Amino acid sequence: MKLLCLALIFFCASVAQVPQPNSEPSVWPDSRDPEPRLPDGKLQKEEILKADYKKNLEEAAELAKLATDLKADLEKNTRYVVSLQTLKKTDEIEKLAKSIRGRLKKY
Repeated sequence: MKLLCLALIFFCASVAQVPQPNSEPSVWPDSRDPEPRLPDGKLQKEEILKADYKKNLEEAAELAKLATDLKADLEKNTRYVVSLQTLKKTDEIEKLAKSIRGRLKKY
């Protein structure tokens, strides 16, 4: 009787470890899966790169405009007086430069 119970336990343990053919796929994506695509079929990464490039161009143009405005303001002021608007422009230039740098470092 003990031998029969022991054989039954080994049989049940071996059957429990056999994978079922109709089991659900794993939750983790396979490394061989293609890159994610948008509903229109375009690669998500490509669209993000295009959007970042467009944003970089817009901010670079704004940065150049602010730099020329800053130069004009500095030439207009004396060496002892700096207007508050000039200081705000320098802060905005710094913010734009950090924003562009952050997007460029991402890739």
